[in-house]
Amino acid sequence: MPLIESPIFDCEDLSVFTDQERSLARSLHADGFGVIDFPDPEIDARIERIKRNLGPVFGIPLDDPAADKTRGSRRIQDAWQTDEDVHAIASNPVILDLLSKLYGRRAFPFQTLNFPVGTQQAAHTDTVHFSSLPERFMCGVWLAMEDIVAEAGPLFYVRGSHRWPIITNAMIGRRGYGSELASAQDPYASAWQAMCEADGKVAEPFLARKGQALIWTANLLHGGIRQTDRTLTRWSQVTHYFFDDCIYYTPAFSDEALGRFALRNVVSVSGRSPKPSTYLGEVVQNRDLRTGASWKSKFAGDLKKGLFKRKSP
Repeated sequence: MPLIESPIFDCEDLSVFTDQERSLARSLHADGFGVIDFPDPEIDARIERIKRNLGPVFGIPLDDPAADKTRGSRRIQDAWQTDEDVHAIASNPVILDLLSKLYGRRAFPFQTLNFPVGTQQAAHTDTVHFSSLPERFMCGVWLAMEDIVAEAGPLFYVRGSHRWPIITNAMIGRRGYGSELASAQDPYASAWQAMCEADGKVAEPFLARKGQALIWTANLLHGGIRQTDRTLTRWSQVTHYFFDDCIYYTPAFSDEALGRFALRNVVSVSGRSPKPSTYLGEVVQNRDLRTGASWKSKFAGDLKKGLFKRKSP
């Protein structure tokens, strides 16, 4: 499992970490998130170019200070494919080395999201959208591209929620494989809410300043607070990262107990190349994962061969 999520984290050897890295590792382990200044001397110039290049795509009157900024499109996915500054932020070598050190496997970015305003998204964890086997080898980095005020609908997180069990389809009694959902996170909302209430957890806003970045773990509950001033922008970039030698899939549309996985076709943003799912170095494809039917057939055959025997009472 990731170093920062290890149950024996307090016994792990962090001697190769700098003081800053050690403090960040402890924050990620205890709270599920950590804050850093984004390590790029050109970050201000990149931010301004991204705003200029992507701004017209959103269909928002960004130049009118009195206009409602929430009426247009709220995000652009994978702008790294056409915007070199988005690509450079996602592929920042210092961030890649840092995440690799914190997790114990080599990190690579696989998705970018760019926002001109807040998402106002309900509390959720990324584990229902993208996960890995082994679990938890996924994280996000959210970069503030301007100073964020409370009225702009800031990002929020639920401190320590990453330590809760990962909610799966099996736990909430639904079938995921082959299903269709308007929102992949909706089926799990009541479970997350119940856990917050039982544990007395509340959402905390992240009032970031321009150039700050929040690193969060895969199972941390987070979202966007309601925007009370619709004339404000809240420019940001999210980059999601996986780690080497894992199976990459979408749990919301999978039934792990039956061997039915919605595998993701992952591309490394930094390398601009496919990253196949692997298990202990062996490439895994959909045909390698058992369907419920093939598993049942194999199990029935093994029963006939006497490989499974009923124990006497």
